[in-house]
Amino acid sequence: MSLSTVLSLFLAHLGVGIVFTLVLVSREAGVKFFRFNAGLAAILLAVAFAFRPADPSASGASLLTLAGLGVCEFAIVIYWATVGRMLASIRPALVWTAVAAGGAAIVIQALILSADRAAGMQALTVASFVSSAALLGGACTAMILGHWYLVIPSMPVSHLQSIVKVHIVSMVIRVAVVGAAVFLAIVTWQPGLGPSFRHYITSAAGIFFWQRVLFGLAGPALLSYLTWETAKIRSTQSATGILYVDFFTVVVGEVLAKYLLLATRVPV
Repeated sequence: MSLSTVLSLFLAHLGVGIVFTLVLVSREAGVKFFRFNAGLAAILLAVAFAFRPADPSASGASLLTLAGLGVCEFAIVIYWATVGRMLASIRPALVWTAVAAGGAAIVIQALILSADRAAGMQALTVASFVSSAALLGGACTAMILGHWYLVIPSMPVSHLQSIVKVHIVSMVIRVAVVGAAVFLAIVTWQPGLGPSFRHYITSAAGIFFWQRVLFGLAGPALLSYLTWETAKIRSTQSATGILYVDFFTVVVGEVLAKYLLLATRVPV
């Protein structure tokens, strides 16, 4: 395990997550909103490539992951370069190509990291990676969209409410996946299969797990609810302020989740 691996996974999931949300936000947000988000996703994916760990074996699955992220990066860069300028007819295809390639890449990442685990844990690792990307992307895009009301004050507040709904749904799914992973790790452990996850989370080393739960799950769950209630009364500035804190807690939680996955092999 290395810091570069943690950062590469985190940045790739955040970049792909932002790409996911490009198909969910109304065009009324304006050309500059989509250009900003596409550019941000492209930068994050490029940095994820830079931090990726060396793979001397260059397995077929690893090459497929790189190919998927590469296609996602290429499609989103072309989208960024053309949005609001030209080639309007192909931009939906570019976004969906980026979504499909990015989604496939993180699924393959999950299968590589859980290749020696039981089928149930493999499935939960895939669910963990996809839900992580959705949570990160939803939180980031909701925060940026909330800020965008300063750029376009006349934009209907329903757009913010919609992306906050997406964020809440992704939060619920993320909590469910983490809960299932923890439960499966505890009930399937047998002597001789390595350290018990139950022992890990009740030891001093388990502080990282409980920080992940507090900052990455409980915190965003509360803050996303507060954002929803604030958006309902059309207070976009207050909602945006809460979303800044919400995004920070999600980032902390997901970075810790990547660390815990590599340290314990449990996709929390």
